[in-house]
Amino acid sequence: MAARRTPTERQRRLGSELHKMRVAAGVSAESVASLLGVDRGKISNMERGLRPISPDRLRSWACHCDRSDEAYIAALTKMAQPDGPGWWERYRGVLPGGLLDIAELEDQAVRLRTGHTVHIPGLLQTVDHARAIFGAAVPPLPKREFELRMVHRMERQRVLTREDPPEYHCVIHEAALRMQFGGATVARAQLEHLIHMSELSHLTVRVLPVSSGTFPGSGQTLVYAEAPVPELDTVQVDCTHGPEFLYGEAQLSKYRDQLDCMEQLALDPEASRRFIHDIARQS
Repeated sequence: MAARRTPTERQRRLGSELHKMRVAAGVSAESVASLLGVDRGKISNMERGLRPISPDRLRSWACHCDRSDEAYIAALTKMAQPDGPGWWERYRGVLPGGLLDIAELEDQAVRLRTGHTVHIPGLLQTVDHARAIFGAAVPPLPKREFELRMVHRMERQRVLTREDPPEYHCVIHEAALRMQFGGATVARAQLEHLIHMSELSHLTVRVLPVSSGTFPGSGQTLVYAEAPVPELDTVQVDCTHGPEFLYGEAQLSKYRDQLDCMEQLALDPEASRRFIHDIARQS
C-alpha cells in the first residue's frame, strides 16, 4: 500500500505512539523491520503516520517492545483500524484537515473537558451564533466554504446527543457570555440554548465570573479529550492558523492542572445557570 501524503491527526498520533514504544524499549528500527518483514523506510513511514499498520503487525510490534498493557494495545489497535470512515470524511478535501481532526477527536473521546474565554464552545453554539463567528473571518470565507463550515459545525454537535455521548465538562468565562456576536437577539437565544444544554445529565457548564480575577491560560481556548487509556489523551488548542494537538506527558499534565484551576474558580453548575439566565435577561 502506498504511503499517505497527508496523514490525519489520528494517524500521526498512532505513528508517534509506535515510535515512542520502540525508543522506550531500546529497539532499533532495523530490528522491527526485520520482525515485520519490511524495509526500514516503511518503519519510518509508519512512525510518521504516513503508512498504515495492520492490527496483527501492531501487536507484534508491541510484543517485540515488551509492551504488555492490553488496554493500551487494544486502544492502539482501534486507532489503526477504526470502525469504518467517520462522517467527517465527507468533508475531506473541501474543508481544512484540522477541522476534521477536531471532529474525530470529539467522536472518539470518552470524556471532554474544555475551557473558553471569549467564545461559546463550538459544540454548544446556535446556528445564528456560529454564522456570526464565521462571518467575521479575515479574509472573508468563500460562500461555499462558509456554508460547509456551518453544516460541519452543526454536525459535530451530534456527539452530545447520540446514544452514547461522552461526558462533557466546560468552563466558560463571563466575557464569552457577554459577547454579542450577531446582535442582542442572537446573543440572548445563544444564552438560552446554553441553559437548556446544561440540563443534560452528561453535560456540565460552569461559569468563571470576571470577579474571579486571574487564572492560568486566560485568553486561550482548549479542549482536553480523554481517551480510553490516559496515555492516549490529547489536548487541542485553538490558534489563528488552525488547531494544534498536544500529547506530551508534561503538556497533558499542564493542561489538566489548568482546567482544574479554572473549575475551582468557577461557579457550581446551578449557580452558573442562574448567572447565565441573569445575563440573558440583560441582553
